[in-house]
Amino acid sequence: MTVEVSTPGFSTTVEALRLHSWKLGPGQPTLVTDQFTATDFKLVVDDRADVHINSRDGRFYLGWFPSGRPGTDGEGWKLAVTGTADTPGYSAAFDTETPAEIVAAAVARVLATARPL
Repeated sequence: MTVEVSTPGFSTTVEALRLHSWKLGPGQPTLVTDQFTATDFKLVVDDRADVHINSRDGRFYLGWFPSGRPGTDGEGWKLAVTGTADTPGYSAAFDTETPAEIVAAAVARVLATARPL
């Protein structure tokens, strides 16, 4: 077996190295929270103005913490789905500066996978 060493690393083009404009900043949290209906979810705003959304069956949770989630280092969003006896659940966290469009997309994908039993 021979290894080609005449071109170390990876190659790219000048065009691929050009600067990009990336969406930054928290944006509008209503892009996330407006995906939920009172029929299927419960919404609570606590004394810190944090927003908590739970599915009626209690297995889905989304928290929005505009000033950061207590006990964490800048966590602004917490998304969690409780598992079952056979399959573990999962969670994802986003910091306070994550654009709401990113969180909204993640929430939309989770909601799209939900199926009534």
